[in-house]
Amino acid sequence: METIIFPTKLHIGEHVLEGLNTYENQRIFIVTDPFMVQSNKIERITTHLSKKNELKIFSNVVPDPPIENVISGIESMKAFTPTILLAVGGGSPIDAAKAMKFFAEQLGEITNLTFIVIPTTSGTGSEVTNFSVITNQDKGVKYPLVTSDIQPNEAYLASELVISAPRNITADTGMDVLTHALEAYVSTKANVFSDALCEKAVVLVFENLVRCYKNGEDVKAREQMHYASCMAGMAFNLTSLGINHGIAHAAGAKLHVPHGRLNTILLSEVIQYNAGCGHFNHSYDERTAGKYAYLAKLLGYEKSTTKIGVKYLIRAVEQLKKQLAMPNSLKQAGVSSEIFEQFKQEIAEGALLDGCTKTNPRVPTKIEIEHILNNIK
Repeated sequence: METIIFPTKLHIGEHVLEGLNTYENQRIFIVTDPFMVQSNKIERITTHLSKKNELKIFSNVVPDPPIENVISGIESMKAFTPTILLAVGGGSPIDAAKAMKFFAEQLGEITNLTFIVIPTTSGTGSEVTNFSVITNQDKGVKYPLVTSDIQPNEAYLASELVISAPRNITADTGMDVLTHALEAYVSTKANVFSDALCEKAVVLVFENLVRCYKNGEDVKAREQMHYASCMAGMAFNLTSLGINHGIAHAAGAKLHVPHGRLNTILLSEVIQYNAGCGHFNHSYDERTAGKYAYLAKLLGYEKSTTKIGVKYLIRAVEQLKKQLAMPNSLKQAGVSSEIFEQFKQEIAEGALLDGCTKTNPRVPTKIEIEHILNNIK
């Protein structure tokens, strides 16, 4: 038996932030990053909060939040004793807030905390997932934290907050959405409900991401990408992900390439590997290849065989990467061959241990992970 729960209440549509007016007489601890405060963008949130609330802003979150960042946030939160935890930003502030909530509750420092998320990027889908990724900087390792205890209670999808996202962030986060959808779609835990979310998310990405990239002021395209991000997050919260993310988590901690960009560089190789196509010398996977081919059909590619359908999907991914000026290799992303060789073994070992790898449709070996890495160097 499987149980499907979507526990996060979603607020969508126009003027969505006006819904924040309903909170009164609360102690609201806001977790965000320095840019949101320095650019005064956080005021777009706080202006909607009643003066009857007490606010405390913790804005020290850094990209790929380290454990120390989380501990600092917990100490600040403990001193403030909030009733609401409000995470505002991209994946890093949301991940940090999730970890703060979890460990503060485990330590008995905080109880009965309402957790609200307002994403400002269209990428992680973190507003609807029980995933968080925290970094141990000393060891150069990323640790996924997966527990229902960090599932947000509510999320406000305000696409107007994404309008000003720069092109490189738009591309990186948008391709992360596509990777989430593709991995959840072929996960060993996939089901008909998650499939429906993935199929819609993939179509929305191909219809809207380039529009957002070319014209950040395209409000409708931004809105659709924001929804695609959320749908992909809902899907992988049910199914988990695969080796694309397993490798990206392990490599990101060592190579310091943005997460979405790493996922993008890996994507075509992982599709070929999972389907049993291309230069990978292993058995053909009819189930996985068939699902990939169906996505190609949804994108308008007619197919004569399943293998051709997989090729069409890879072609669509490569064309999208080109339109977004994304790198095709780690070298193009600024990773030297010396650094690559130095960390290749550790990355392969880390990828095998990553929680996302467990639900990949094909069980990889270390040699196969190294093969994939060699093909993207």
